[in-house]
Amino acid sequence: MKQSKHFETKVIHEGYQSENFHQSLASPLFQTSTFTFQDAQQGERRFAGEEAGYIYSRLGNPTVTMLEERMASLENGEAGLAFGSGMAAVSAVLIALTKANDHILCSQGVYGCTFGLLEMMKEKYNIECDFSSMDSKEELLSRIQPNTKCIYVETPINPTMKLIDLEMVASVAKEKGIPVVVDNTFCSPYIQRPIELGCDIVIHSATKYIGGHGDVIAGVVVGRKEVIASIKMTTAKDIGGIISPFDAWLLLRGLKTLPIRMDRHSDNAVKIASLLAGHSSVQEVFFPGDANHPDYDIMKKQMKKPSGVISFTVKGSKIDVQNMINRLKLIKIAVSLGDAETLIQHPATMTHSVVPEDVRASMGITEQLVRLSVGLEAYEDIWTDLKQALDGMNK
Repeated sequence: MKQSKHFETKVIHEGYQSENFHQSLASPLFQTSTFTFQDAQQGERRFAGEEAGYIYSRLGNPTVTMLEERMASLENGEAGLAFGSGMAAVSAVLIALTKANDHILCSQGVYGCTFGLLEMMKEKYNIECDFSSMDSKEELLSRIQPNTKCIYVETPINPTMKLIDLEMVASVAKEKGIPVVVDNTFCSPYIQRPIELGCDIVIHSATKYIGGHGDVIAGVVVGRKEVIASIKMTTAKDIGGIISPFDAWLLLRGLKTLPIRMDRHSDNAVKIASLLAGHSSVQEVFFPGDANHPDYDIMKKQMKKPSGVISFTVKGSKIDVQNMINRLKLIKIAVSLGDAETLIQHPATMTHSVVPEDVRASMGITEQLVRLSVGLEAYEDIWTDLKQALDGMNK
């Protein structure tokens, strides 16, 4: 019987047997585009699926396999599939699950490029998408249509930090036989594991917390073996948004410190959120770790910690908000999140600028909203920088 390992052990060891690679401590990097066959007959057998083995790195690579197996284990899924970006992962999944004239039910708020993809799918293939608050079973059931082929959820929602009760959504979806896809980027599997809550497919922009160092663009999908195999042999293989072996190797290295990093991100964010809430220039703070957050009970139920992203609204105009951001010295103005550095951005004019203004408003994304990815620095230094920038609004 295979010994069960704790999460902190699996992020370091899962998916790698050093005895197969000359006892190398670090996971090897197979930086190759193709693989040779012993003879023509072996090539025939591998292409026919009669023999296991590697053919071409777009179809599979040993370094990438290590990453996929490790991520599947961490999410408690059966199989994983790695991509060249988070959006390549999102695109591959949504295209694989739908066809022309189908319908997608989506959480009320998604990443700007996911919104753009949904708009493109509507324009090209008449795949409709409705946005739901997903606040109750009744609300969900009222939005599901006969041609609904997928329920797509972000939780926490980017950038409003609203939470969705995944167990509730999964229970409704199972009644209707509809797969639930969850973008788990803001949490990482250390904080939230949607498959354990009844969901079917998990997506990560591995660029963020999985990599953790701001030096790689990647995506990962985890789910049941047959679903992942289907995506692999269709949209992943034929569209080709695959990950490079080197990027997979960087993610394997980053994963080893994931629990330690997520603890620090979350602990820092709890302190910063509390300090922001007490500043006179801050209108409102949106952070799941705040006991006053409307979804705090959901956070306690399905998340290990509140993670490291905070959104807050600042009193003033768009120019006032931008000037406040410009006064920051330590904190970097940049999109993305989950890096060692604390990052700040203005969603209405940056990550969600592609979303029409009226739709942004319905999502709760105003010109006063700011998103902060709390880094690994000393929280005192993060706050000192934020405070001086916010104090400047009163001068």
